[in-house]
Amino acid sequence: MLRLTRFNGTELFVNPELIITVESTPDTVITLTTGEKLVIKEKTRDVVDQFMEYKRFIHTQANRLG
Repeated sequence: MLRLTRFNGTELFVNPELIITVESTPDTVITLTTGEKLVIKEKTRDVVDQFMEYKRFIHTQANRLG
C-alpha cells in the first residue's frame, strides 16, 4: 500500500495495483482503475518512488517463496 496525503491533511493508503496514471497538473493527480481521481500533496516523483519500492518488495518476497 502507498501512504499518501490529501490536501486537507488526512492520510490515505492506496493499493498500487489500482493505479492507472500519476500526473502533475501541477498538483499530483492519481487515476485509479475504478475511475476515481485522487489529488494529493506528494510530488509525482515521490509517488513513483513509493510504487517502485512496493514492486521491489513484492518481487523479493515472491523470489523467497519460490
